[in-house]
Amino acid sequence: MMRRPLAFGAFVWLGCASSALLAPPPAHAQGLQAAQERVVPQSRADVVLSFSPVVKKAAPAVVNVFASRVERANPLFDDPIFRRFFGGGGRFGRGTAQSLGSGVLVDASGLVVTNHHVIEGMTDVKVALADKREIAATIALRDPRTDLAVLKLDEGTNFPVAELGDSDALEVGDLTLAIGNPFGVGQTVTQGIVSALARTHVGISDYGFFIQTDAAINPGNSGGPLVDMNARVVGINSAIFSKSGGSVGIGFAIPVNMVKVVIAAAKGGGKQVRRPWLGATLQTLSKEIADSLGLERPAGALIADIDGKGPAAQAGVKRGDVIVSVDGQAADDPEAVGYRLATKPLGGSATIGLLRGSKKIAAQIRLAPAPETPPREPVTIKGPSPFTGATLVNLSPAVVEELSVQGVAASGVVITDVEDGSVAAQMNLQKGDVVLAINDAKIGSTRDMEQATSGKRNYWKITLARGGQVFTTVVGG
Repeated sequence: MMRRPLAFGAFVWLGCASSALLAPPPAHAQGLQAAQERVVPQSRADVVLSFSPVVKKAAPAVVNVFASRVERANPLFDDPIFRRFFGGGGRFGRGTAQSLGSGVLVDASGLVVTNHHVIEGMTDVKVALADKREIAATIALRDPRTDLAVLKLDEGTNFPVAELGDSDALEVGDLTLAIGNPFGVGQTVTQGIVSALARTHVGISDYGFFIQTDAAINPGNSGGPLVDMNARVVGINSAIFSKSGGSVGIGFAIPVNMVKVVIAAAKGGGKQVRRPWLGATLQTLSKEIADSLGLERPAGALIADIDGKGPAAQAGVKRGDVIVSVDGQAADDPEAVGYRLATKPLGGSATIGLLRGSKKIAAQIRLAPAPETPPREPVTIKGPSPFTGATLVNLSPAVVEELSVQGVAASGVVITDVEDGSVAAQMNLQKGDVVLAINDAKIGSTRDMEQATSGKRNYWKITLARGGQVFTTVVGG
């Protein structure tokens, strides 16, 4: 992949015509050429060069995303006596929640990639194109684990499409442009560099492996593309670090290699993204753990627990092993391992580089999805209980992976949705809570849950697991 620098240059081989001139340059010369492709401005003429050709190529595929939903009105506002004295609209009527973001067209049929948080909880979506057209869109796929979503424009064809690059080919210091709609002012372009790669522990999504850039990114830029000097999308701008709410030069973009996986799932008609399952619990390798294992440095992901039926166990991986690479690419922490595996297509295998004591081991793991065993069998609790309005499913490796459930038993039930304003919402029950027991009776399935919440009780003793911690509370019936 050739990166075009701000100051373009070419190599000219001088000398007489001979077969040597037609042969490829030696390896050391190729390395010199690659190094010289990235240059700083050398003259005044270089300084006045423009990014305009890059913008003209990329900007037509960048869109603005407007999402909204009608808020549920208080039943009091529908009372005819109330409307007579206070009116039925204005501040007493149904409110509208709105969200503004950006997106990028990735398929001529009208597929748009944006951030999931731009359309989360929204029901109506409109997309404004660079040519000022506004088109309604359908949410084709939601992937909250990566904070990505795919929209499908409801009408039109042959839309301008952005070219997708290779985020693994990026290097710190590469020039980048961020294109989006900050603060709703209209399409805006900002310029910066790649400040860092493989940023983890950012806490934005389950797959924390971000490109950091100092190109100005502000609210409204979410979902817009980060492009390289060939006008190729290398990331989707997702978040900023800021104490004021405005850009301070620390922005984070989702690598385009992760975006490609989500696009492929949407093109295949999927409603969710299925990814390879490792079948192991990973732990960050601290200096103390690294020293105890006799490792030179605390880089890698420790296998803290392993599913005996998962791909890792079947490949011979053991508890206490340290993963240091995936298909030859370094993995310095659990987030890096998760990202590298998540960008692999299902089917085939991947090579996991391991440290087992002082030995280096390579294990071939199957790239298979987590199994849906037992089946989910969802139930929504409607009887008089603290769980009224909550939807629960049976735990399975697929559900644990999807909801990032931590430290739970192999069986049980987990909350997947809580209806707004319900008793469960008032009890502060949350998506991802695992119900372990009700009135000291173990909950092993959704059928157990239905039975335990049927009928009135004098009190409810509830044991939950949340974030790897177990809580018990008692409430009145």
